[in-house]
Amino acid sequence: MSKRDDLIAKYAGDMKDKLGVSPDMDLLTKVVIGCGPSIYNADAETIAGSDKDEIERVRTNYLVKKLGLADGPELMTAIQDVLAKYGSGNRNKYRAVVYYMLCVHFGKQSVYA
Repeated sequence: MSKRDDLIAKYAGDMKDKLGVSPDMDLLTKVVIGCGPSIYNADAETIAGSDKDEIERVRTNYLVKKLGLADGPELMTAIQDVLAKYGSGNRNKYRAVVYYMLCVHFGKQSVYA
């Protein structure tokens, strides 16, 4: 298995264990590929839920630019909802998992078609 395949398996396991979600592996793979080299960097691989700048980057770079959503307060609400599901006690909120959950939340799986 490649390093990316190992990470995809890790993210899928994290979703099952911590979120109780069985991911669509094809979509998860595409989201992981879309994250690019950030998944190989321990700091960039995770999202700091308490860092306002980090959350703003998720909103701007992922939800608005990548998914093509109109900017509005519902974007921040969705990010906070996903992070809350992940749990405040969980230090490792993986970027690919958060992106996957946001993609599904907004029904934008077609972006990865």
